[in-house]
Amino acid sequence: MLRLDSGDIKTLQNAVRQASKPVVISHVNPDGDAVGSSTAMLSYLLSLGKDARIVLPSEIAATLSFIQDEESAARTLTAEGHKIEATALISAADLIICVDFNTLSRLDAVGDMVRSSSAVKVLIDHHPGPERDAFDLVFSETEVSSASEIVFWILKALCGGADRLPGRSPYALLCGMTTDSNNFGNSTFPSTLEMASELIAAGVDREDILAHIYNSYRQERLRAMAHVLGKMKITDNGVAILTLSEKENRDLGLQEGETEGFVNLPLAALDVRLSIFARQNIDAVRVSLRSKRGTSCNEIAHRYFHGGGHVLASGGKIFIPQDVKNFSSVEDYIKRVTDEYFAEN
Repeated sequence: MLRLDSGDIKTLQNAVRQASKPVVISHVNPDGDAVGSSTAMLSYLLSLGKDARIVLPSEIAATLSFIQDEESAARTLTAEGHKIEATALISAADLIICVDFNTLSRLDAVGDMVRSSSAVKVLIDHHPGPERDAFDLVFSETEVSSASEIVFWILKALCGGADRLPGRSPYALLCGMTTDSNNFGNSTFPSTLEMASELIAAGVDREDILAHIYNSYRQERLRAMAHVLGKMKITDNGVAILTLSEKENRDLGLQEGETEGFVNLPLAALDVRLSIFARQNIDAVRVSLRSKRGTSCNEIAHRYFHGGGHVLASGGKIFIPQDVKNFSSVEDYIKRVTDEYFAEN
């Protein structure tokens, strides 16, 4: 069982009680953990009669939309394309609860809105190095599977048990934890298994969640997986390099979120100790890193990819033309910097 400070729980409870227009916020390009933890927190706030909303910097991928129910989806606003409405919501908020990110820079333009707000600010996160000075209250635990796991233990304390979690909270939390732990494949702790056990005992349909996460993709995803793996490079240092350009993404007919999990695939190979997936995006090349024990994704992401995260799972970016001349140079860049890293370590 994850043990949270009872004083912090009481402080959060009082902040929620006094708030009338709370807003829940998570990071740009929200993953399953971001959607799950924010949806669960929203459901809790709504159960108390609060006029609560979720504000996200960018859209939820269609592959993750199942996590929300009709009510939570209707109360979720994307700042991308709705900046005026997002600004108004955050300006009017008297409580802002941030989940699944450690610094306001993970919010892009929404981060400036949050920073300038006079609302009480709460952070709930599992990444190292939280920006504590930007918040009034911080729940930071790194030895957990996900932000959804921390939210679970918080809501369980506030509600009096896992079987008392309101609305969409139980389902959303199990979704968030399952995606971030890769279905218990990484970042799994005793508290993670306790959480899963209690939520399943409370009636959450885990089979339905697994069907949505792993068995509901369009055939385009499978064809893209074969394409990306077919041109995978593995260096002498055991680094698997996967790349996907904007043109390839269009030609393959992929939708946002359909490359989720690609980075994990090369780790099945015995001689691969680090997997890096670089996907070209509008503003930069998004980089996902996964590793086996003994190799620090976090250190590599921070040093070479303007990012960070966990020891075995991290993310970052490669900027054009600051880091590389063009996307065609990305593979060589990744090989060069990882060769450098392993030569020194």
